Amino acid sequence: MDSVTGLVAYGMFKKFLFILILMAAFGTTSALLLRELVVRDFSRLTEAEQEDRASWVVADLESTFAKQKSWNREMAVEDAVWALQLGLETRVRDRDGKVVMETTEALASLSPEKRSHLRASSGAGQDFGKDDFHAYPLFLHGEEIGQLEVRFLPDGRNSFFIIRTNRLLAYSAIILGAIACILSVILARRLSRPIEQLSQAAQRISQGNLAERVEISGSDELTVLGQSFNQMAHALHLQNKLRKNICANLAHELRTPLTIMRGQLEGILDGVISNDESRIKLLLEENQRLTNVVASMEEFFQAQASVLSLDIHQLPLRQLCDNLALSFEVAAREKGIVIRVESDDETMVSADPDRLSQVFINLISNALKVTPPGGSITLGGKQTASGCIITVTDTGCGIAEEDIPLIFERFYRGKDGGLGLGLAIVRELVDAHGGTIEVASQKGAGAVFTLRFPAESKTPQFSTTSS
Repeated sequence: MDSVTGLVAYGMFKKFLFILILMAAFGTTSALLLRELVVRDFSRLTEAEQEDRASWVVADLESTFAKQKSWNREMAVEDAVWALQLGLETRVRDRDGKVVMETTEALASLSPEKRSHLRASSGAGQDFGKDDFHAYPLFLHGEEIGQLEVRFLPDGRNSFFIIRTNRLLAYSAIILGAIACILSVILARRLSRPIEQLSQAAQRISQGNLAERVEISGSDELTVLGQSFNQMAHALHLQNKLRKNICANLAHELRTPLTIMRGQLEGILDGVISNDESRIKLLLEENQRLTNVVASMEEFFQAQASVLSLDIHQLPLRQLCDNLALSFEVAAREKGIVIRVESDDETMVSADPDRLSQVFINLISNALKVTPPGGSITLGGKQTASGCIITVTDTGCGIAEEDIPLIFERFYRGKDGGLGLGLAIVRELVDAHGGTIEVASQKGAGAVFTLRFPAESKTPQFSTTSS
């Protein structure tokens, strides 16, 4: 892996890691925020309960005063003890501000065992400061009879709950944060590794190593991407292999006539070969071979570049097939082959007559080459709702299964030789009409070429470019 690919992979890893850690931090922050909300609501609930307890004590003191018509010390002690059990330290004053009873005095009046128990359970006796008391006025029939001063003693259960909650959240944040960081690294690496492999493979392919493939396991989108990448690499490898054959094929097609012509001309110049009519015919034949090769290539590249001006018409398929069968009648009779036409008179095809004839000529010519004497070639067609289906069937030697995906590739050269442009031109012309072509064949059992043309061609028209 070169430095550029390494930087790309490292950059992707950092991005994934940053996103995952950010998500983990967001989760931790959400947990802390939730803790604050829970503690706040719990504190508000505790304060409300304390206010309720103070209200109970106020109501009890006012009721006691109403019954006794004055402040009774014994009843005040009972109220102070009861308030202490509710978690309140109290001090009662009369309307003149004189202290009637307070919690410490009430505790002093109890037995040592009971006093110790109350102190232990309520936390009384601790110094909470003067400002912790809250004053609640006492009324009877709308007239103020005194004042209750209250300070709320800490509830050990509430403190225990908050401490445990904070501790649990702290431990959870530490543990989950550590797990999130570890998982972030693992997941970031897991996500970036396939991209790193694709980047490395793409770099090697760009350097000419078309045999490079990636191995990505799983069933997610990255796996599908890896499979698509491998298919693309395979197609590039196949295309490159075919392109490498271009020079060899062209050299083979061009070398033979050029060598013959050169040898004949040198012989004539040296006086070794006589310059008679037969020699001139031979040179003319070789020149014609060169012309045919160049014309085939020009025809293919024109078809591929879509520089054809298609003149689309509704054509009677039966008439077109009959004319083509008649054109090949002599060649077929010489080889002992029968050409049949199976199509009704109502079948119409939307196509350019010259280009469609060229398609048929290429397919029939190929069929004549591979069909043995006594065989047959059948031109068929039928109308469908979406257009027209045309078939060219022969009883020839068939096509090997491994060759079927390649026969329409440019410059693919079969065992029978040739430049490998005929079927490539056929496919380009069919594509130009917006149609499709496919082949079904078995070795030794003939072949069936099926062409599908749409009812109306939507192919844009191009002006013909001469060269």
